[in-house]
Amino acid sequence: MIGIILAGGYGRRLWPLTYDKPKALLPLAKKTVLDHVFKKLDALNPPLHRTIISTNMKFQQQFEEWLSTRKYGNVELAPDRSSREEEKPGAVAALAEIAQRIDDEMLILAGDNLFTDSLEDLIKFYREKNAPTIALFHARSSNDLTRGSAVTIDREMRIVDFVEKPITPNSNIAASCIYVFPARIRGKLQEYIRLNLPRDQPGRFVEWLHKQENVYGYVFRDYLWDVGTPESYRATDDYFSRQVG
Repeated sequence: MIGIILAGGYGRRLWPLTYDKPKALLPLAKKTVLDHVFKKLDALNPPLHRTIISTNMKFQQQFEEWLSTRKYGNVELAPDRSSREEEKPGAVAALAEIAQRIDDEMLILAGDNLFTDSLEDLIKFYREKNAPTIALFHARSSNDLTRGSAVTIDREMRIVDFVEKPITPNSNIAASCIYVFPARIRGKLQEYIRLNLPRDQPGRFVEWLHKQENVYGYVFRDYLWDVGTPESYRATDDYFSRQVG
């Protein structure tokens, strides 16, 4: 299984904090946001074959410097061609480009999603279903849904409704940007891009994919923190700082 971390955004909602620093490398609870993500990846057994970090040219050097001071094994950077936000290809397009070069299962994570649940449990559930699987969590506020995705699942945990950025959510279950995909989904990513569908929000791809085939949801027991705004960044830092003492 290959890990793919989506960290190519410019973090506009967090400016000025992220004007000259990638969101994934912001300090959080004595580490960086990305270090917390890697802590979860390093706990996997068996380990990932390798991990690819999708970023951009503007922040490429900062990621290289960060990586040079870490001991994470089999990690590579995949910068897109953008050095400004208006030039970026979009997270789905960047993912599709990476996926077409690999032929393996994919564990895809946003570089700004933090969580306490085990990824091993998510992967075990994915193997039981043998189908694309999305990590879900119970929303604490309407912002979790309106800024993300509202999801409805059936008794088999199959996603029967998925609405990205809903105006009026009809569910209290939110979707994370944590996916486990079989290798064949790279073909669906290419098809999605050929259809010229929205390229910047990974949830839009899942919204489309669940109408093409069975997609399942694994509900995290704990909450998921999305470091997307100054308020959520402070709240996440406060929570994880208390966890590490």
